[in-house]
This record gives sequence, structure tokens and C-alpha cells, in this order.
Amino acid sequence: MALILALLFESPLRKLLILGLDKLKQGRGPLVAKTVGATVLVVLSSAVYNVVEIHKRSRESGALTPTEEVLMADLLLEASLMAFSLFLAVMMDRLHSYIKWKQILEEVINPNKQHNQ
Repeated sequence: MALILALLFESPLRKLLILGLDKLKQGRGPLVAKTVGATVLVVLSSAVYNVVEIHKRSRESGALTPTEEVLMADLLLEASLMAFSLFLAVMMDRLHSYIKWKQILEEVINPNKQHNQ
């Protein structure tokens, strides 16, 4: 969350973060990130599936047992943490891309403005 906020505002920290993200996106970084993201997505879908199964069983039996309540709460917390982490990773990636495109466009536009003056 702090990384996203640091990327939103112009500061020296933003420049350092952009340099760091550029380095991460070189070499095997994207492959590792996609593999980790896919793994987290599979575990997230498994947790959601288990929550749905527990919910179906509770509808059939009429009530949740204390064990099922604890298990369901744990699975919901686990799933929400993974979903939030994936969301933040996607947001950081998109913000980094938009900032890089903005810098490229500013470099292209600024010489044209100076030439016209």
C-alpha cells in the first residue's frame, strides 16, 4: 500500500521505486512474478471453493458446527489476504507502466514545444 502511495506522488522515493521496478522487470523477474501470481491465484481459488463447499454443507445440515465456523473464518481471511495481495501487485504494475509511458510521452512532447518557441 505504501509503495502505491509513493508511486502516486512525485518525490525522490518515486524515482528510486521506478528504478527498482525497472530492474525487477528485466531478466527472469517477469517470469517469476507470473509464476508466483498464478500460484497465489490457484490457492485463492481453492480457498474460495472450500468456503463454498462448507457453505453448501451448512445449508444442507441447517447449522455450522464450531469446527466449520473456525475453518470458514480462517479460509475467508486467507482468501481475502491473497486477493488483496494480488490486487496490490496488479496496481503497482499498472502504475509503473503508466508512469513509464508518461515519462516517454513527456520526452517526446517537450522537444517539440521548445522547437516551436
